[in-house]
Amino acid sequence: MKKGKAITEWVVISGKGGTGKTSITASFAALAAGRAVLADCDVDAADLHLVLTPEILERHDFVNGREAVIRADDCAGCGVCADLCRFDALRQARHPSGKAIYKIDPIGCEGCGVCVRFCPSKAIDFPDRLCGEWMLSETRCGPMVHACLYAAAENSGKLVATVRREARRIAEAKDLPLIITDGPPGIGCPVIASLTGASKVLAVTEPTVSGEHDLERVLQLARFFGIPVAVCVNKWDINPDVTERIERKAENLGAACIGRVRYDKAVTTAQIQRKSVVEIGSAAGDDIRQIWEGMEGSWRERA
Repeated sequence: MKKGKAITEWVVISGKGGTGKTSITASFAALAAGRAVLADCDVDAADLHLVLTPEILERHDFVNGREAVIRADDCAGCGVCADLCRFDALRQARHPSGKAIYKIDPIGCEGCGVCVRFCPSKAIDFPDRLCGEWMLSETRCGPMVHACLYAAAENSGKLVATVRREARRIAEAKDLPLIITDGPPGIGCPVIASLTGASKVLAVTEPTVSGEHDLERVLQLARFFGIPVAVCVNKWDINPDVTERIERKAENLGAACIGRVRYDKAVTTAQIQRKSVVEIGSAAGDDIRQIWEGMEGSWRERA
């Protein structure tokens, strides 16, 4: 790739968890053969690392928002903070000296700062909130950026944006032409943060009524952002009739049906071995290779 040439970014998403998008993303990573940067944007429940076994090179804190912390020694126990809190995040407690005080539940606290502003004793600090971490790693398939959002932490959309930004920085620095992103499930803020500005979306679904419904929502979201979408049906052979119905609906919504993946126990076998299914040879692996070739063809046309 020549310096300054546009970087292509594929985002693999699904309307719900468990459809097989991470397995397909891991297979794409193996097929890219070191030509891509990998990004795991499913920061609420990241699991691409389970297949690609990354060696972590860098760790960085993800700090976003603030949280209220009461200094117990200075708290007068007046209860003003509890009266004003709309999130029920204050709890009565007892100071070691025996006086009544209040403590803040860090999970319940939304960081609005009302208690800080109106505490008569000025006994509440308002430090930055550590929400998680993001990591730069090396895998057998190339560099990878991934992250972990801590339990009950928020702003996963902003952490997704951080992962994508770093993945693009690495692609530019290493002169790599492709970013392969494992997106979050659903259609919420983290998915929107994963999609905006992407080159192409691969939507993975399954032949069920819920899979059909969730795919429709995902396609509507991608259409809103004007991003080309390809669709593949995973485990299509467990319900061929629903598969055909899903494909017809996807085409009516402007998506390209790029392939099907058969149900194959080799997928589980590969995961146990911490490999993608294309690395062990199987029927599902052959199907994913064909989907990769279709995606790669569109990539070359774009380039």
